[in-house]
Amino acid sequence: MIAGRMAASAVQRQVRYVNPVATGSATGLVERVYAQVNDEMRLVTPPALLHSPAPRTLAAYWMLIREPLMPAVAVDRAAKEAVAAAVGIATICPYCVDMHSVSMYDLADEEDAEHLAADRLGGMRDPRLREISAWARTAHEAPAGAPMPAWVSAGQRPELIGTVVGMHYLTRVVNVFLSNFLLPPALTGRPRRRMKQGIGRLLRPTLRADREPGRSAGLLPAAPLPDDAGWTDGSPWIADAVARATAAFEAGGARSLSPAVRQLVRDRLDSWRGEETGLSTAWCEELLTGLPERDRAAGRLCLLTAVASHQVDAETVAEFRRGHPGDVALIEAVAWAAYEAARRIGARQPAPPRSAFEETRDASPWAHDELVQPVVRGVL
Repeated sequence: MIAGRMAASAVQRQVRYVNPVATGSATGLVERVYAQVNDEMRLVTPPALLHSPAPRTLAAYWMLIREPLMPAVAVDRAAKEAVAAAVGIATICPYCVDMHSVSMYDLADEEDAEHLAADRLGGMRDPRLREISAWARTAHEAPAGAPMPAWVSAGQRPELIGTVVGMHYLTRVVNVFLSNFLLPPALTGRPRRRMKQGIGRLLRPTLRADREPGRSAGLLPAAPLPDDAGWTDGSPWIADAVARATAAFEAGGARSLSPAVRQLVRDRLDSWRGEETGLSTAWCEELLTGLPERDRAAGRLCLLTAVASHQVDAETVAEFRRGHPGDVALIEAVAWAAYEAARRIGARQPAPPRSAFEETRDASPWAHDELVQPVVRGVL
């Protein structure tokens, strides 16, 4: 009962700043994406709703998240949910930490889920999940962060890096458009755990169902794989999703942002290595002095989204809207900036040695999983 009410509340959660397309009135591409999301998630989730005024951006979001995270081809879903929660911690996205640690209640271990949600990775008892979470927690700091565990095979890398890339995109967008928490922050201790247990049971069918790789491919036109997505090698369905999604994000950014704003954000990200900016936004204001006055509100929104999304507030959005009316421009601008940061994090993941696949395949903790192994043999 409690879990059901919580799920209903999440669906009805007020999306900030934009007016989502209602599920009953969706048409065209939005209707097609909603149908897939509802089929696989049992509801049209708030992240899908917030993208809906910009249909191609909605499709790009769904492809970028779905294809690495949901089909368990070479990596099981528990590991991916741990990766997703760890990224939520790194980007200060409590909503995403709540969502993915709840998933771990059902797929893994309650205590490990709680240690991860509290950023106490050393307390996690499962060494596989502990090591992969430590890598994901600092993947944005590459090459200075924790290395990807040596036992991760070449066939598993695209799903894991893809989950990191997708979540670094999504957490930034969620920080802008959704409220901070999935669960009531005042709910603590045993009542909070009971609620998580209930939601985990409610989500069980969506978490444990088999998912077909590449199902979302037809939502957007084919596009060339960008040069910075070499990490997708070995996973054609993830490569295809990244290629199509990248083209949509780039087109949206070109429509809604000036070349000067986009170049400023790219230049900042080229020198960014995952360092935190602190409480002050002086670094952002200093960079904006090089932009024409008319571009500064857009530059502020995009710089903060890319590097410190938790600092985007109502005033930042309102200033952008004065020069860019309408929901589509706001969604496309935020999505473009979020993806520019996420794609760099993927590109900076060190490539494995040429012999890594053969050396690590049999040693991988996933290689003999009774559910994953038959699929791995078929793909590899």
